[in-house]
Amino acid sequence: MSACVSVMCRCGLTVSPRILSVCVPVVSSLLFCTTNQASLTVSPSRSQMLEGESVSLSCEEDDSSAGWKLRRNTTRDTRTECDDWGESAGSSCNFSYIITLESGVYWCESREGATSNSINITVTGGSVILQSPVLPVMEGDDVTLHCKTKTSNLPAGFYKDGSLIRTEPAGHMTIHHVSESDEGLYKCHSSSHGESPSSWISVTGKPTTTAPPPGHEAPPPAREAPQLVFTLVRHLVVLCPYFISTLLMVSLYRHRHTGNDLPVSMATPPPTQAEQGLDDDYDDVIASVTTEHHF
Repeated sequence: MSACVSVMCRCGLTVSPRILSVCVPVVSSLLFCTTNQASLTVSPSRSQMLEGESVSLSCEEDDSSAGWKLRRNTTRDTRTECDDWGESAGSSCNFSYIITLESGVYWCESREGATSNSINITVTGGSVILQSPVLPVMEGDDVTLHCKTKTSNLPAGFYKDGSLIRTEPAGHMTIHHVSESDEGLYKCHSSSHGESPSSWISVTGKPTTTAPPPGHEAPPPAREAPQLVFTLVRHLVVLCPYFISTLLMVSLYRHRHTGNDLPVSMATPPPTQAEQGLDDDYDDVIASVTTEHHF
């Protein structure tokens, strides 16, 4: 958009609202689309925390100008920002001593209202937690669950939706090649330390790909969407001045062509009396010369 306006200003031309109405919305909408989504991360990387632990949440972002903020919903507040419940540090929020009342759903949100992924954090006052993936896992991947205290793993039984799956003396259980049927609420129980809270594990399907026919090479991988959008915006910004110049030239040509220029008359005005007398004298001289020539 700035390229379009600057070219016209350097030429001493007035920026027409009609021309800007063509250029500005397209460029602005594309620039808005290039705002990258933020991703919420938590450290330690798990959804269950023991009361008293130090926890840090961060909005991982490529565009800091979007103004991403940490927000949460708990049993005592709704859509509150980090300044109300934690120690704000830019796009991060820290707990030096987390308590059970901090249990809730956390996410990042931009000034325009765009949101990141959400993380459900559970803080327990007990001594056992289940360490499980914070984000959804991909179908076909392996997932390992740990039943642990602050310092070590515990021999424990692992449960899904209230039913015992199996008992693991080492305190960890691996689910191989997870599928959508593995989604559910998981928890662990230690005979010596008690039971952990439950956490939901989500499974997302892998994108389907179609194999090319025999004898045909697979097409090159498509570029990422942000790169494609950036390329489109760059080309549009470069071409926009030429587009406006063309519109101005056409407008000037039409203005000249349809202007109020007076028509040129080809009629010859009648001669004046002086001019008529000169013509008569000229004819007499010619007649005299002709007569002398005959003698």
